[in-house]
Amino acid sequence: MSKRLMAAVVAACMCFGLLACDPATPNKPVLVFSAIPDQDEARLIERFGKVSTYLSEKLDIEVRYVPVKSYAAAVTAFRNNEVQLAWFGGLSGVQATQLVPGSRAIAQGVEDPRYVSYFIAHRDTGIVAGDGFPEGLEGRSFTFGSKSSTSGRLMPEFFLREQFGKSPEAIFSRVGFSGDHSATIALVQSGAYEVGALSYQVWDKEVADGTVDTDKVQVIWTTPPYPDYHWVIRGDVDATFGEGFAGKVQRALLELDDRDVLDAFPRQKFIPATNDDFLPILDTARSLGLMD
Repeated sequence: MSKRLMAAVVAACMCFGLLACDPATPNKPVLVFSAIPDQDEARLIERFGKVSTYLSEKLDIEVRYVPVKSYAAAVTAFRNNEVQLAWFGGLSGVQATQLVPGSRAIAQGVEDPRYVSYFIAHRDTGIVAGDGFPEGLEGRSFTFGSKSSTSGRLMPEFFLREQFGKSPEAIFSRVGFSGDHSATIALVQSGAYEVGALSYQVWDKEVADGTVDTDKVQVIWTTPPYPDYHWVIRGDVDATFGEGFAGKVQRALLELDDRDVLDAFPRQKFIPATNDDFLPILDTARSLGLMD
């Protein structure tokens, strides 16, 4: 055998060996996960890129993050088994578990059982924070976040109806949906809407990052607490990835102590979660006619 032929054979064997060991080959399934797009896409890619790296190392398989364009798209991807794991808000999480039998909440941030929303207002409105529910909201223009957001729509609407005894459309001169929490800040700050509701964590993070002009927009009310964000996994993952796989994913999330990854959420740590933790969200969604 000539030296040239020998070199070609060795190279071919090495190439075949690498392909056989490649975790992306069909012999080894890939865990795909997604998340509700509650902030701008760049922040989400940074956050969940770190998560996919961590889970890949911890689970010894390829873990891939796939972004989606809307809350509804995240739920649809989960229902269709395009993703097997998802970081949902309270409402999107209960929508997913209702649509996919056997799916379950496995983890949440230590902050998530007592989450809150902020109501914010443009300073030109003259509305200021007080001891109770803010005065002067009626007749204003108001923006929620996504239609499926827990902190940006579901719970703010619940508290508005509880306070006024009527729908947001009957309270405000104009009602909109910004799509995400960052957009809500931008719309109220610009004066496009006078008042809005959003996740307290997104507000706090963007204020800390210096992207909010607090001379133009301010927090006027903090809601009572409610359960919100959590990780949900499909019930059929053990059949695909091996017995006990759902438990392995849960342990990996609960053992996560990399400050860089946790700060990207931001969460202090993850704690166990069950579907029962989010029954108040399911009941609220049903009471507002947002779920059957």
